[in-house]
Amino acid sequence: MRKLKLEELERISIAEFQNKDKQPVALVLDNVRSALNVGSAFRTADAFALAHVYLCGITAQPPHREILKTALGATEAVDWTYTETVEEAISRLKAAGYQIWAVEQAAERTWLQDYQPTGNTPIALVFGNEVNGVSQSVMDAANGALEIPQFGTKHSLNVSVSLGITVWEVLRKMGKV
Repeated sequence: MRKLKLEELERISIAEFQNKDKQPVALVLDNVRSALNVGSAFRTADAFALAHVYLCGITAQPPHREILKTALGATEAVDWTYTETVEEAISRLKAAGYQIWAVEQAAERTWLQDYQPTGNTPIALVFGNEVNGVSQSVMDAANGALEIPQFGTKHSLNVSVSLGITVWEVLRKMGKV
C-alpha cells in the first residue's frame, strides 16, 4: 500500500471551493471557549463542504492565532458569520428554512445512529460550550437533540470530536457521503 503524495490529492482552489455546491448543513458554535476547537470546526466544514459556520457569543473569530493553527486555511474558504447571541443565529437559520438540531445529552433525544433526515430540509447542528453545553434557549427552540452514544465513565467528548462524528453520520444519513 502506498500513501498518496500531497500533489496527488487533487485539491481544489479556494475560488473553486467557494463556487462549489455545498452540503445543506450549517454549524453553530454556541459560546465555544477554545479557539482550537473553532479552527477544527472550520477544517471539518471545509472537508465536507458545509454551507456555513455561525460563531456565537464568546466564540473566537478569525483571524485568531489558535483558530488559524488548526483550521489550516479553511477560514479563507468556508463561509462564516459572527452573531452576538446564539438566538440571533438560530432565528436567521429558522427563517431560511433550516431544522435546528442541538448536539447534546438530553432527556428527549434522538440517538445519532437513529437520526433520519426530513427530505431535502437543510439542518443546523448546534455545538455548545465545553463546560455548559448547548444553551437552554437553543434546546427550547430546537427541532430535537442528537446524542452520540458513549460507553465509558466520562460521557463527554471534545467539541471537535463530537462535531466530526456528527457531521459524518448526518451526511451519511442524507446520502451525501
